[in-house]
Amino acid sequence: MILSSALQAIGLFIATNIDDIIVLSLFFARGAGRSGTTARILVGQYLGFAGILAAAVLVSLGAGAFLPEEAIPYFGLMPLLLGLWAAWQVWRSGDDDDDAKIAGKPVAAWTVAAVTFANGGDNIGVYVPVFLSVGVAATVAFCIVFLVLVAALVMLAKFVATRPGIDEVLERWEHVLFPLVLVGLGIVILYTGGAFGL
Repeated sequence: MILSSALQAIGLFIATNIDDIIVLSLFFARGAGRSGTTARILVGQYLGFAGILAAAVLVSLGAGAFLPEEAIPYFGLMPLLLGLWAAWQVWRSGDDDDDAKIAGKPVAAWTVAAVTFANGGDNIGVYVPVFLSVGVAATVAFCIVFLVLVAALVMLAKFVATRPGIDEVLERWEHVLFPLVLVGLGIVILYTGGAFGL
């Protein structure tokens, strides 16, 4: 029973978080050459994912009043605004392709947490029915497995971001890709959640 729950949790985590590798890789590219980047990204990912789990558990326990289902799509505003802010900073600094300006920018844990949580609307939507169907003990087991896998996800993103060739592409285009991915992510979250009334 425990092994079965653990395997289900692993499959569920992979299915709902594989897209985070791209976003986290861009965070690693943004913080390249700065000490503490990995720790800040790890802390931010844990904070954001803990928020996702807390929301899913609250909703599954019947606390829908605290987080109405209609509110979930509007979390897409967080990455959208962060992406627009990053794009404005790129535009303000001009088209200078100086590596010192592109790489080595600090990555704040709160930024990673906000993007992770905002990107978790689909996670919450998937986790709630699963938590409702498996019971309290299995839900706790799922949460423990998820939290262990968060570290593995961050390390995988770091591995991808530091591969020869990939790291060069990320370093060269991070200043363009980072805002584009965040803005795109925000629009997708808003659209798929029905925030535009479609």
